[in-house]
Amino acid sequence: MNRLLLALLVLVGIALPAAAHEVRPAYLELVETEPGLFAVTWKQPILDGRRLKLDPVFPDGCTRERDRTEAVAGTLVQRWDMRCDLSAGHVAIEGLERTLTDAFVRVDRLTGDDLSAVLRPGALRLDLSVPTGAPTAAYFRIGVEHIIFGYDHLLFVLGLVLLVRPRQLLATVTAFTLAHSITLAAASLGGITLPGPPVEIIIAMSIALLGAEAIYRSRGRETLSQRKPWLIAFGFGLIHGFGFAGALSEIGLPRGAEILALLLFNLGVEVGQVAFVCTVLLVAFLATRLARLPLAPARHVAAYMIGIVGAYWAIERIVNVLV
Repeated sequence: MNRLLLALLVLVGIALPAAAHEVRPAYLELVETEPGLFAVTWKQPILDGRRLKLDPVFPDGCTRERDRTEAVAGTLVQRWDMRCDLSAGHVAIEGLERTLTDAFVRVDRLTGDDLSAVLRPGALRLDLSVPTGAPTAAYFRIGVEHIIFGYDHLLFVLGLVLLVRPRQLLATVTAFTLAHSITLAAASLGGITLPGPPVEIIIAMSIALLGAEAIYRSRGRETLSQRKPWLIAFGFGLIHGFGFAGALSEIGLPRGAEILALLLFNLGVEVGQVAFVCTVLLVAFLATRLARLPLAPARHVAAYMIGIVGAYWAIERIVNVLV
């Protein structure tokens, strides 16, 4: 039975890497540099080395000049100049309805009547003739989606739940929250950043470490991370904060509402994180109290799963950097 469980865990570790990276939003910016001439920046995430089938669509009569394309930290960035009348019509993102990705669109016009919106499968285009405000509320949703679809962050939180005793859980999760809030603010408002690949590698290693520590606990071995889990949570939380900042780096913060958008994003992350912890605790309660299932074997299996997946992701990300 134990061998079967370990074999299943290995298969999980092999299957999950494709989902290791969170869903990042796309970003389209159009800045009018002279009447009728726009500098266009189009960013879209790259998944498994391939671009998503997303393409911006503009009103008829627009012409593109000086196309430039580059890949930056898992993002395809295209820039070009475009002669176009953007006083009427629509801007849309073709293919958005087939993805989980949101797209931020920002139009800065010389007349001062700037436009911005978040396009998603239920709202696929921006009406250029209708005034809009800064879409700060959308940053809350991006924060929730970032943690819910960011499986590496979720596995770290799950590792904390397995490692920490109930009386220490609140302080530990709070330490993790405080730490990633600090670095998220420093990266988004202060411009303090770290290279993406090393951050992702350390995040994966932190998951593997928590898996190993949870295994030690299940075997009755006491370690520093068990005596002072808040210290481990705070230290790695600083690194995870730079990972959270990756989502914001693609779209930036709306001018004039930077702090509010950052607060909403961070609140969204926390809501998603708390919802996940509550779900885990609820499932554990129902399994032990109602279904009468033994909790110890499940904790042991989950600890192995976290360790295997974290180690696999770390190796995968190191190989991607070296290749």
